[in-house]
Amino acid sequence: MAVIDAEQLPDRAVRELAMLRAVRSFGDAHDRMSSGMKQGMRMNPTDLATLRLLIMRSERGESVSPNEIAKHLRISTASTTKLLDRLSKTGHLRRVPHPSDRRAQVIELTDLSKAEFFRLFGPKLMAMRAAFAQFSDDELDAAARVIDAMGIALDPEAS
Repeated sequence: MAVIDAEQLPDRAVRELAMLRAVRSFGDAHDRMSSGMKQGMRMNPTDLATLRLLIMRSERGESVSPNEIAKHLRISTASTTKLLDRLSKTGHLRRVPHPSDRRAQVIELTDLSKAEFFRLFGPKLMAMRAAFAQFSDDELDAAARVIDAMGIALDPEAS
């Protein structure tokens, strides 16, 4: 792989390269944090991704069906059933009737699961909030737009 000489690039390309490097560095840090959380919660990556999806959707006031979990994780419905059985058996989630269609189910996190997740993630969340303190509101707004755009560019169907 060739080394990129930033002095040979236009200013915009230098900024974009710095942004891509920062995203890569953040991605590596996030992967290491997720690995620690998987170990701390004694879960595999798919289990943790399911909890993360349920937390994100819950924060937005959205329910999640088993089919939506399968689509998000890109796994079969049979694998999703096994995953939900496993997480239900360990007390991390529960299946409840859909509020408007009693034939369907939605998946909810249990209080135990939320507490365990935030016990492990809480210190990291506090550290990230401390890092935000050095930036203005406008800078945080711009950073959020950039990160959202990067997420959409990488996975347009992301939840």
